[in-house]
Order: sequence, then C-alpha cells, then structure tokens
Amino acid sequence: MPQPRAIFFPRVAHALAKALRRITLVRMALTLVVAYLTLQTVTIAVLSALAIRRKRTLDGARFPALRLPPVTVGDNQLRIYSYGADLYEAMLEAIDSAREYIFIESYIWKADEIGEEFKHRLVKKAREGVRIYVIFDEFANLVVPAEFKAFPSELRLLRFKPINRLWHVFDPRRYSLDHRKILSVDGRIGFLGGFNIGSLYAEHWRDTHVSVEGPAALDLADSFVDFWNAHTSRREHIQMRFPLRFDPTIALHDNNALRLTFPIRDMYMAAINRAQHYILLTNAYFIPDHVLLQSLIDAAQRGVAVHILLPWTSNHIYADWASRGYFTLCLKAGIHIWGYRNAMIHAKTCVVDDEWLTIGTSNLDRLSAVGNYELNIAIYSRDLALQMRELFEHDLTNAVEVDAARWMARPWYLKLSEWALASFRFML
Repeated sequence: MPQPRAIFFPRVAHALAKALRRITLVRMALTLVVAYLTLQTVTIAVLSALAIRRKRTLDGARFPALRLPPVTVGDNQLRIYSYGADLYEAMLEAIDSAREYIFIESYIWKADEIGEEFKHRLVKKAREGVRIYVIFDEFANLVVPAEFKAFPSELRLLRFKPINRLWHVFDPRRYSLDHRKILSVDGRIGFLGGFNIGSLYAEHWRDTHVSVEGPAALDLADSFVDFWNAHTSRREHIQMRFPLRFDPTIALHDNNALRLTFPIRDMYMAAINRAQHYILLTNAYFIPDHVLLQSLIDAAQRGVAVHILLPWTSNHIYADWASRGYFTLCLKAGIHIWGYRNAMIHAKTCVVDDEWLTIGTSNLDRLSAVGNYELNIAIYSRDLALQMRELFEHDLTNAVEVDAARWMARPWYLKLSEWALASFRFML
C-alpha cells in the first residue's frame, strides 16, 4: 500500500508544473498583446507626423477640371459638377433665386470666404421673407468659431448633436453623425453630393455633386424635412408636405441610424451584382466590409472590368493605410486600383455598364455603411452614365494604376504597418 507522502508530492509537483505552464502561456499572450499594441502606437505616431506634412500639400493642390453640360432625364434636368467653384456659383445663384424657402444641410461649413458668402446670401434672403432652414453637424464643426455658427434669428437652425440626453450615451444609434450635404430651393432645384462648404473645396479638392431641376428635386426637399422633423421638437417641425411620385429613373437612398436602415450599401451591392461589362468606382475612403468586397471580387472574376479610383494621399492617413490592406486581395482578383495624385479626391460615385450611376455622400467604409446619416441618388440614364464614364476617364489622367507585381514586392515594414492598423477598420 503506497505511503500518503509518496502520493502527495508527485501530485503537488504535477499541479505546480501545470500552473507554471499556464503562467508561461499567459505571459506569452500578454507579451504578444503588448508587442502588437506597441506596434500600433508606433505606426500611429509615424502616420500622425506624416499627416501634418501631407496637409500642407493638400491645401494647395491643383488638378485638371472637367465641366459637363446638363442632361435631361425624364422630366428633370441634371448636371454633374466636379469643380467646387462652379458648383458654389450655381448654388449661390439658386439661393438668390429663392422665393419661398431654402433648405441647406452641410456636414462641414467652414468660416472662410466661401462659408461667409453662403451665410451672407442666406441671411439676405431670410430678411427678404424667404423661409431658411439650416442644418450642420456640430461635431464636424467643433473647430469652427462659435460666432460664425451663431446665425441670426430670422433663420431656423439645427446644430445636429446625436447625444442630447444622458441616456443617449447607452444607445449605439446615437453616435452617428450627419454626413449629408443638401441644398433645396423652393422644391424646384436641389443639389446633392460630396462637397462640403468651404474655400478649400472650391479649387483644391476634387469632388462630385449633382443638381436636379424638376419634379425629382422635391425628393431632396422631402428628405431634408424628414431629417429636420426627426431631430427637433414638435413645435419646431416643418409643416410643408410635398407631392412625391414614383420615378423609375431617379431614386434617393438614405441611411437612417435611428431607424437602423442602411439601404445605400444594398444599392451598391445590387448594382455590382448586376454588372456585365464594367464598374467604375470612385471613393474617398475605401474600407468595405467583407461582403461588399467579395461582390467586387466576384464581378472581376466573372469578367467585369472593375476599376477603383482612390486618393493616393487623402486627408485621413489612417484611412489610407487601412484601405491599402485590401489591395492585395483586389489585385489578385483582377481589380484595377488607381491612386489619384497631387490632390484629395473626395467623390463618392459609381457608374455601371453605361446604364446606372450613383452620386452622394456615402463613403465605402463602416461609418457610412452602417453608421452615419447619408444620402445617395441613383439614376438610370445612358446619357448621364456616359458623362460619368467620361469624368472617370478624365480623372485617370491624374492618377497612377497600382502595379500588382510592384505592390506584392513592397517593403516588409509597409506590410507590417498595414497589418497593425487592420483592427481599426471597423472604426473607420
């Protein structure tokens, strides 16, 4: 019969060995986590330093501009704007022509020469008796001086703040920003696209907007009113109603965080999945979810010519690096990736098969897809699609295609930094 001591000590030794192995594994895991976080910290620090230098370059950028004539789509006249100065001139002209009301909504509204001019024209129309409603995102304009954001009482103002009550902090839907950009005048003409309001965007950023003149312009007015009424008290509601109609050629798609409806991503997916010949996609921040990315890969693999145009140097360097983590998959699938040079391209557009196109505010990232309030217009028009194709080809004259072989052979430290930032994609 074994002695108690002979049984006890081997068991204690075995237990100690297991404990030591666990401690070693935990230590190794902690070491790996610390190493990964250190790598992220170093990468972010280096990119932050680079971002300061890049900003100076973007602020003085120049690029080739293309001016396009208006196109008739059904009962509407549409015009694509790819140069900010031209767009602002048209928008200010529309404001000056207002007789009843103006709805204007902008994610960013800078307190510079252009921003002041818009404010001055709106105040003037308000004092002439035109009803003016203004929306801007409070968070996006934190750096804008408070005195500029103080509009006269003749204008109705909504400084959009998603969190207005203590309990809103616990509601994930309340962390969404108002990323929309709309101008609607008398329900007669409307403007929508990627341009914010500011002098920087007038000449130094390449972006895309569209104007809609005709019955479809009422949809933009209606979208503005819906947003206003959803985020103001009942006594501040806009009481106007608009005679909307079905139009198979022009449709608005709006992401609504409070309702948890995000149709813009589905709109893109439907168009991509139907493509037979080509997809020309321009986007400021290309950080798609895996399903949307797979749709693009599938399209390329079934023979569709997929071209994606991105800023090679954007205003958000972290988004650039997160985006580049997708390049290898795209290039291996046969997708063509182009980097826009010497200027920020901020457009959010897509054209498919000379038949369908979209212009709007939504980027192809998580924040736009399932986060912020966004608005895109989808249009079925061969004439307008051909213009969008012409615009894309014009932009390629200021872009360089990413060469697959050279991309795969890029330095190891670039690959490592892209990998380090991969976990941030869900936040961008």
